[in-house]
Amino acid sequence: MASEIQIDDYITVGALAELLTLPASKLIAELLKNGVLATVNEKIDYETAQIIVGELEVDVELTKKEHAAPQARVKRESSESAKARPPVVAMMGHVDHGKTSLMDAIREAEVVKSEAGGITQHLSAYQVERKGRVITLLDTPGHEAFASLREHGARLTDLVILVVAADDGVKPQTKEAIRFARQAGVKIVVAANKMDKPGADLNRLKQQLSENELMPEDWGGETVVVPVSAKNKDGLDELLDMVLLVTDIEELKADTEGPAEGLIIEAHMEKGRGPVAVALVEQGTLNPGDFMAVGGTYGKVRNLEATTGKPLKSAGPSTPVLITGLKALPEFADQFEVVSSEKQARGDSGETGRERRSGGVSTATSSSELLRIITQTNKLNELNVVVKADVQGSLTSVIDSLKGLATDEVAVRVVSSGVGIIKESDVHTATTSGAIIYGFNVSLPTNIKRLALRDKVPVRMYSVIYELLDDVRKELETRLVPEVVEEKLGELIVKGVFKITKTETICGGEVSEGTLKIPALARLYRSKKLLADNLEVVNLKRGPQDVKEVPKGEMCGLSLKTVNKLEVVENDRLELFRVESKTRTL
Repeated sequence: MASEIQIDDYITVGALAELLTLPASKLIAELLKNGVLATVNEKIDYETAQIIVGELEVDVELTKKEHAAPQARVKRESSESAKARPPVVAMMGHVDHGKTSLMDAIREAEVVKSEAGGITQHLSAYQVERKGRVITLLDTPGHEAFASLREHGARLTDLVILVVAADDGVKPQTKEAIRFARQAGVKIVVAANKMDKPGADLNRLKQQLSENELMPEDWGGETVVVPVSAKNKDGLDELLDMVLLVTDIEELKADTEGPAEGLIIEAHMEKGRGPVAVALVEQGTLNPGDFMAVGGTYGKVRNLEATTGKPLKSAGPSTPVLITGLKALPEFADQFEVVSSEKQARGDSGETGRERRSGGVSTATSSSELLRIITQTNKLNELNVVVKADVQGSLTSVIDSLKGLATDEVAVRVVSSGVGIIKESDVHTATTSGAIIYGFNVSLPTNIKRLALRDKVPVRMYSVIYELLDDVRKELETRLVPEVVEEKLGELIVKGVFKITKTETICGGEVSEGTLKIPALARLYRSKKLLADNLEVVNLKRGPQDVKEVPKGEMCGLSLKTVNKLEVVENDRLELFRVESKTRTL
């Protein structure tokens, strides 16, 4: 009877080898045999451990340790003393439809110029004032690779401003934003942007919106459509007034007294400051010095700043803030709450019971990844990459997008990933696994660049995600098996045979189809039976002259290079063709 061994959700290779009383090298070799490069200190998940133990054929049954289910944090209900809070509004829509330009016009800022390629790369939060009231705006990325961030933005908000270019209409990412907003259960106000352009057609846009179940208000529906121009700053006041009007119906309230709680919008590593989180306060008041439990980490608020960098003495509901002092990077959408002591924060964070990424580096190999490797080892060509990004949300989006490039033949394998600058350990990992290092909005220190050059490790830096994805796509295309394309040239009916040796056959006849050309290959048929294939045509003659091609209806002679003696007789048919190797694309 198999002995039972209980393990947690994750276990290091070394610890599993010890439990199985096997040399760690044997376990590592088994992983390597299945295409997984792992060291003794790297973690694998429970399902992966089961697969490997099964392949080792040891008399052991692995079971997962049962843990008491953690109590889900119940969102605090507002009390009777709750006060009106600012609405949280997400700007969503298709790439290049002007979300960030519209927000800049509202804020009278120039943020879009600082975004690489004019495309929002992060989830950003700002506050603006209108008629003495504050509105919190979230700018969500428009590129398709940032779908997870856009969904995240919708779930954080009370209302979505759906920005649609009046000259371009509803696009795939517009539809996606509508779906996210509906899933989050929030109201939608449509900003018909670029009304200053000659091709702007508001009626056509309203028709497209109605086809996507957003019936405009003036057409008998409930969707408010406001014509605006970010370039000319037209319609901005009307848009903000409509946002306030729609959210007033919701009667948004929150408690300002008591400990704060809310959500993480973004997180990144910053030199000299460590983990920096962008958070949105939902209830209570956040102060410098507060102890926080945040997802799987905790800390004491060392710096509390507005998203503009201005220091804050406190932050109330619907306020986006920058926080430093956390022990590790939180995940975006992690919930946070303020507690009374560091001890309580450490306990509430569940840091000991939940595997976290160290500095954003994921070292655990998932079971689905391993199963894919095992089942496709013989036919899958993988591109190993190390990915470093500036913030956690972007890292997740980049990795998800890279995985989306996979086909049955080629795929991207992320051997290591993390938030922050490229380090020496990243180069060592890339050297060991033969990986390319991709940096997204991060720096490459001079000493690391020298190390990478010495070890011949490719390091590619990008600030626009679609340029990074294009580079990876080109790398994958070089790994695709070229497509072999056969082009039929023509046929010859043999009328006479002039010479047959072991290495050469010379015959002549009439071109019955197409045009014979050289260089070419040939097949020999007698009636419908194939006698020989891939014969090399080395010469073509019309009369006494050597020629390169002979059209249909003409008489000619040709010379075939053979390996064995080829018996050709009158009325045999020679089919000439060419074979080309074409590079394939994804």
